[in-house]
Amino acid sequence: MRRLPVYLLLDTSGSMMGEPIESVKAGVHMLVSSLRSDPYALETAWLSIITFDSQVTQTVPLTELAQFQEPALNASGVTSMGAALALLAGAIEREVQKSTPEQKGDWKPVVFLLSDGMPTDDIDRGIAAMKSVKTGAFVACAAGAGCDTSVLKRITESVVHLDTADSTSIKSFFKWVSSSISVSSQKIERGAKEVSGLADLPPPPAEINVVL
Repeated sequence: MRRLPVYLLLDTSGSMMGEPIESVKAGVHMLVSSLRSDPYALETAWLSIITFDSQVTQTVPLTELAQFQEPALNASGVTSMGAALALLAGAIEREVQKSTPEQKGDWKPVVFLLSDGMPTDDIDRGIAAMKSVKTGAFVACAAGAGCDTSVLKRITESVVHLDTADSTSIKSFFKWVSSSISVSSQKIERGAKEVSGLADLPPPPAEINVVL
């Protein structure tokens, strides 16, 4: 079975404390519940969560939805986004099965990054690491006014922005991520092409602004 690997990179730095991190927890719960009710996603999607604050951790390795256990998420520290990208590159290299002459490997991984702040480490290191791996759609989301979308544009062309990091906006983001994974799974099951950018995903709701 060819899997669709999905990686969530979640900012858990101190600025996410309070309503934002609680909204992220609720969003992850909703996302997993929704995907488990989708037969296409349940068949193909595997999910991993990487958190970044002063430490960068793959809190959940790539796991099939039926076995996925939601991690404890707490906000503290600074925003080690560059290290998170480097960890992501290593995880993709290690976990995503490559094609061989005998069989096809996994589909290209889909990545969603959510942050409300600026990187406090070397973002160039992470960007360089990501050049060694191949991904499908990679969407970076700036939550609120504290995250510079021009920095995220250096990571990926697919950047969206939430005006605030409140529960309504973050909930909308996770609902859109859920529907995006579902659509990606359906396209794969029906033999369509892999998703490679925002154009292949469902239109985002009004709370999510696409950064051109």
